[in-house]
Amino acid sequence: MGVEHVKNKKKKKERLTLFLHQSCLAMAARRLSSLLSRSLSAFPSAGAASLLHSQGRNSGGWRNINRYSTAAVAEELVTPQVQISYTQHLINGQFVDAATGKTFPAYDPRTAEVIAHVAEGDSEDINRAVSAARKAFDEGPWPKMTAYERSRIMLRFADLVEKHSNELAALETWNNGKPFEQSLKSELPMLVRLFHYYAGWADKIHGLTVPADGDYHVQTLHEPIGVAGQIIPWNFPLLMFAWKVGPALACGNTIVLKSAEQTPLTALYVGKLFQEAGLPPGVLNIVSGYGPTAGAALASHMDVDKLAFTGSTDTGKIVLELAARSNLKPVTLELGGKSPFIVFEDADVDKTVELAHFALFFNQGQCCCAGSRTFVHERIYDEFLEKARARALRRVVGDPFKKGVEQGPQIDAEQFEKVLRYIKSGVESKAILECGGGRLGSKGFFVQPTVFSNVQDDMLIAKDEIFGPVQTILKFRDIDEVVQRANATHYGLAAGVFTKNVNTANTMMRALRAGTVWINCFDVFDAAIPFGGYKMSGIGREKGIYSLHNYLQVKAVVSPLKNPACNINSTY
Repeated sequence: MGVEHVKNKKKKKERLTLFLHQSCLAMAARRLSSLLSRSLSAFPSAGAASLLHSQGRNSGGWRNINRYSTAAVAEELVTPQVQISYTQHLINGQFVDAATGKTFPAYDPRTAEVIAHVAEGDSEDINRAVSAARKAFDEGPWPKMTAYERSRIMLRFADLVEKHSNELAALETWNNGKPFEQSLKSELPMLVRLFHYYAGWADKIHGLTVPADGDYHVQTLHEPIGVAGQIIPWNFPLLMFAWKVGPALACGNTIVLKSAEQTPLTALYVGKLFQEAGLPPGVLNIVSGYGPTAGAALASHMDVDKLAFTGSTDTGKIVLELAARSNLKPVTLELGGKSPFIVFEDADVDKTVELAHFALFFNQGQCCCAGSRTFVHERIYDEFLEKARARALRRVVGDPFKKGVEQGPQIDAEQFEKVLRYIKSGVESKAILECGGGRLGSKGFFVQPTVFSNVQDDMLIAKDEIFGPVQTILKFRDIDEVVQRANATHYGLAAGVFTKNVNTANTMMRALRAGTVWINCFDVFDAAIPFGGYKMSGIGREKGIYSLHNYLQVKAVVSPLKNPACNINSTY
């Protein structure tokens, strides 16, 4: 009896242990999303990926996939060779603390560790910055300068950016997570080129002489609009700074810029460089802070004459409403996208696979114009899919400071969680997970490059802007079908078309409702090429001559002519 009693007691204990273990697993699964957003220590490890994988098997959405090595992110991280020197607001030419004295943390997305504490702006800081910008516009030396003098300051600034490019690239990568080589060799030169471009425009902005009926002299003046409020995103902090600040200064405006709370550091650094270049106090003011406080205060400010915003479509709606409810200030918006990448049967498969990979995975997939709906003709679909999967499996993910790394971490815990949530949705909706699908490594916000096939138009992964390294590959039969499906979206930011047939290309470039259509290329940007969206992808255009229109007022001046020597409407 004693032995049997011990055995029964042992079995009960094992059952209890199993029950508790299963309960803990269930509870962990239920709370996974909440825990992700709270702390790094609660992020899903390989177990979270396993959870997604097992769901995929049960739903028929699983395919044997290669597991990624975690070695790339497990190695010792590089220490950035840059000092964080500027964390206060830049207002009226001075670096100052927030009015409340509050700060907020800036993170290294490789580890989720705090790297700086930055002044947290709110409505009072926005008020101070707008007052400084207004005074600089109404009374300061900036509006009295010749356009040529303004251009020289912008050129000196561009020279200083080149001089400090290594520090700026390191700071951008440290706070954002994008590859250092991308920051240094692509984005910094582009920033310099943009300021050269707009410095060149500064003394070429002029009005017209207009013929009118009767004895009148009519001319138009193109005048700066005044105080420009600008809100920039976290995915390309320095480039978006240039896209906004360059044309505004070229036109003679003053600025209050709110940087993204995730990436406030480089804007403050280049703000200091503008001071060194000779920009008068109050012309460029930079406030760090959160959207619902500092951003909302700027959008609704009664003394801001114009607003420019880049970010999500949902936030863009709020910004537009705040601007309208305040002083009806004009707004330009560069918003979200779900861009089609369309591969016809005559395209070079190897080249388009590489371009499609770049179009989606560039910048960790955190790009508003990412080619996130890859439409492939049914005759080459299988070949394309296998090669796209193989390319994703070769993608090097790891410390963005290391040479050869193609993909760093997502920006923060919120975006990391969002991407994993969409991957789970794709598996549950019976898309086939070809590769990836989970976290990479044990710390930071690294996500495996992920590819889905058997994607249908009504799936969330085919409709929503994921903003992460998740490629969806869809099949189509003919040109009429793909035009209809490509346009069946609220977005209209960009599109890519890949074909050797000039007639197909001409048809597609006109049929697609998008602000940019790339033919046999993708993500080709230049200072002179306008960028912006159709439909809910935005209002207005950035870059090129078109962006100048956002920051100018047109004034008509009419005066009578007494005894004119000739009729200017005459035909000679």
